[in-house]
Amino acid sequence: MRSDVTSRKDTQGAPRCRRPCRTTSFLKETRQMHLGADEPPQECQYTQICTRGSPHMKKRRKWRVFPGRNKFFCDGRVMMARQSGVFYLTLLLIMVTSGLFFAFDCPFLASNLTPAIPVIGGVLFFFVMGMLFRASFSDPGILPRATPDEAADLERQIDTSNGQTTAGYRPPPRTREVLINGQAVKLKYCFTCKIFRPPRASHCSLCDNCVERFDHHCPWVGNCVGKRNYRFFYLFILSLSLLTLFIFAFVITHVILRKAKGTNNKPHVVVCFFSVWSIVGLSGFHTYLISSNQTTNEDIKGSWSTKRGKDNYNPYSYGSIITNCCAALCGPLPPRWVQDKRMTSCIASIYLSLHLFSPSSVSESSLCVLVRS
Repeated sequence: MRSDVTSRKDTQGAPRCRRPCRTTSFLKETRQMHLGADEPPQECQYTQICTRGSPHMKKRRKWRVFPGRNKFFCDGRVMMARQSGVFYLTLLLIMVTSGLFFAFDCPFLASNLTPAIPVIGGVLFFFVMGMLFRASFSDPGILPRATPDEAADLERQIDTSNGQTTAGYRPPPRTREVLINGQAVKLKYCFTCKIFRPPRASHCSLCDNCVERFDHHCPWVGNCVGKRNYRFFYLFILSLSLLTLFIFAFVITHVILRKAKGTNNKPHVVVCFFSVWSIVGLSGFHTYLISSNQTTNEDIKGSWSTKRGKDNYNPYSYGSIITNCCAALCGPLPPRWVQDKRMTSCIASIYLSLHLFSPSSVSESSLCVLVRS
């Protein structure tokens, strides 16, 4: 006859087993041997152990314990570099230049030419400010650092793969090689973040972070420029070039009209000229980079220059200017690892891409899929 075992809870509130198991029977027999055969055995009680931490434990935000050199605002939604003084200078220059144009040039041009001039100038101004704030306050694509356990496991795997099982510490190798579209690409090990950086990533010395598809650190926007905010940075400098050209053209028009009336204002034109060529030149340079699917870091280092070899080419280019521009400006934004709950999965994905695949079979697409999974 089957014996019913009712479900009861102990003093800690943990449920008991509904049926006896082998461990329970063994404990009963052992206890009966020590206490005597006449004493009835007592059922063993178990307490559940929570491995996820106490529910009453106060959770801290990831950005509060973030090891990089960044400043966070609005509960971690806004981040900037610590050295952001030049960013405020950028704001001042844009606002002062545009303010002077709207205050002194627009009234004369609107009354003598067309009222559409201040309207178009205002639209360009607000678009420039919006792209500036988006590029400055966005996460550029910071990769999370490895935890001590992940770093120790990675070093242990490297020692095992090299045939070294000694307990002493040995620095891991600096690089690994993978093939991306037939081109050998080196993955460098970052001793600060304790990870193998994915392709096109680099460590920013000013922010002390590894940034995915690192372009450069721009002090004018007060942030790194990477995969998550490069499109906003490009739209910022492109719209700023259009705004500067717009102001320059109508300042010249204002000067010509004033000169016809007997007044002259040549210094005004000289200041606008020096602003135009620098900003337009910068936007032209980044237009070239987008059309060839390169980064500033790769262009400065000459990573895909034919001077390094006749067979050296850019494996990230799609072979079409339009496709390269669409991939840079219209593609989906990657997740934010600093804010994502699964941010440590990025480290595991890079780890899997290095140890579960042979270097000859790893492609850019497989790496991206692994990092985002």
